[in-house]
Amino acid sequence: MQAANIHHLELTVLFVMILVVALAVVARRFRTPYPIVLVIGGLGVSLLPNVPRIDLNPDIVFPVLLPPLLFAAAFHTSWRSFCRSLTKSSMMAFGLVSFSIVALAFLAPLLLPGFSREAGVVLGALVASTDAIAATAIAKRMRLPQRISDVLEGESLLNDATSVLALEFGVALIAGTSVPTIGMGALRLLYLVSGGVVVGIAAGSLIHWCLKRLTDAPLEITLSLLAPYLAYLGAESAHASGVLATVACGLLLGEKQSTSLSERARAEASAVWNTVDFVLNGAVFALIGLQLPAVVEGIREMSFAELALDAFVLIALLIALRLIWVFAVAWIAYGIRKRLKRPATHPRTNEVFIVGWTGMRGVIALAAAMSLPEVSAAGVQFPQRDLLIFLTFAVILVTLVAQGLSLPFLIAKLRITRQPEYLNES
Repeated sequence: MQAANIHHLELTVLFVMILVVALAVVARRFRTPYPIVLVIGGLGVSLLPNVPRIDLNPDIVFPVLLPPLLFAAAFHTSWRSFCRSLTKSSMMAFGLVSFSIVALAFLAPLLLPGFSREAGVVLGALVASTDAIAATAIAKRMRLPQRISDVLEGESLLNDATSVLALEFGVALIAGTSVPTIGMGALRLLYLVSGGVVVGIAAGSLIHWCLKRLTDAPLEITLSLLAPYLAYLGAESAHASGVLATVACGLLLGEKQSTSLSERARAEASAVWNTVDFVLNGAVFALIGLQLPAVVEGIREMSFAELALDAFVLIALLIALRLIWVFAVAWIAYGIRKRLKRPATHPRTNEVFIVGWTGMRGVIALAAAMSLPEVSAAGVQFPQRDLLIFLTFAVILVTLVAQGLSLPFLIAKLRITRQPEYLNES
């Protein structure tokens, strides 16, 4: 039995890797960002007969696939650019996510049949945050201006704590395990953020100390591959944000790479990490598309028309909430700076709109949805679980594919200057 399971795992991995390579070739041929092609291709393949079912296991996504992808995104993020956009990114990561969750908590019962306010909180926690993997992959390949890319990438790297907190509270409210208060929420958010950052800096400092004492390139590269897992698992063990820990560790080691890695290790590590990043990114986006059978199998009481209408309402609401927030914040910040007689640049409406439009969700949201408990503490079925998974999948699909494919047209139509291609090569 054990040998049969291993054999099945080998075939599954081989199937996913062949699919990734084939679809990446198609993406290059049509000059389309490969994450979009991989999701569409995975979706199409999942509809074919006799295709092996591949379930997205949260126990594999979070501790195995997620850390190196987050680490790579943070490692290649300029520390100076990250700090320059930190205020705007934080307003998106904490302010926009909170605004969206609160709005969905009140509006979901009115717009989505059968939803309670508690289910609205859970839904908001699942779909309010943009995805670091998706945002980085799409923003770079669309050659957005650096100031826009910095905000989008910074937002996606920081917004995990807010969503994790809201999801914990929403599930607790539904499952009946506790009744969280605002004070508890504030303390928990503070711990998630500060604990994650502290663990990430500690892990990064330890790895940096070790790397400085090594001169063997294979050993240095191996240690760098262990860094994201050390940060993520360390923070999760302390019940802090593993995502923020991995990001903090990646930012620290990326800033200090010139003093921690030997010249040979830097050259070889670049090739290794580019390959790891491509393979894992490709697998993640292909797996999103391949989840369709698992997503729809539990929904039998609703027709396709009802599901499509619910998804359309939710996606339209999320886009509207994001646009409202980014425009409001841009103009409020401009007004405050003018009132304080500080240098203030008039908000560029076209760029603000692109920031509002570019809100891609990804595998983190889907894995979180699939990790929802099937029964509550009272032993009853978790309300709307299958529908929550479907709606999350629909949001990911539309924000990645429809919004992603529309970006080149919007960038040209709004006359936004794109970056030279060589600045976005990875």
